[in-house]
Amino acid sequence: MSDALNELGTLIELARPDCVLSWSVAHDELTIEVAPSSLASFVEYLRADANCRFSTLVDITAVDYPQREARFDVVYHLLSMYQNQRVRLKVAVRDGDMVTSITGVHPSANWFEREVFDMFGIIFSGHPDLRRILTDYGFRGYPLRKDFPTTGYTEVRYDDEQKRVVYEPVDLVQEYRNFDFMSPWEGAEYILPGDEKTEEA
Repeated sequence: MSDALNELGTLIELARPDCVLSWSVAHDELTIEVAPSSLASFVEYLRADANCRFSTLVDITAVDYPQREARFDVVYHLLSMYQNQRVRLKVAVRDGDMVTSITGVHPSANWFEREVFDMFGIIFSGHPDLRRILTDYGFRGYPLRKDFPTTGYTEVRYDDEQKRVVYEPVDLVQEYRNFDFMSPWEGAEYILPGDEKTEEA
């Protein structure tokens, strides 16, 4: 499998040196780093070329690296059912940079790109309807960024007096922040199976 992927990686790099920044095979998976400006044409090449035929877009996601200058990797997973191969594309982008939408090549990218926008705040230029897809209207922040607080910024609850859903800033009382509690294995009054052997020894 690795030999076939190495051969494919070499073939793709020779065919599109303008797009491929680097490629590698690890754990029987081919990963190609792509120049952001060439993304859409490269995905079209992978779909149309007779040696590739990556006609199925499996997923689009992103990874947040806050310490890097190019903070995000936008990751595309493509499948060729004709060649029985998979490829992963990575595009490194800075916070605030736009990524070209591939909805013109793979219409199924529509909701994937909306999810990446909703979770990471990455904007896809040329997308026909880029708006949040998982969070509520007016949601603040991007939940899968590593600097997003686990509690979020807003609490949503139903107010019985007002008979409607209300939005309030998150306000955790201090007792909920105290995690200094005993685990089930510390100071337990019961004996776990096998513990009696220690006392007998």
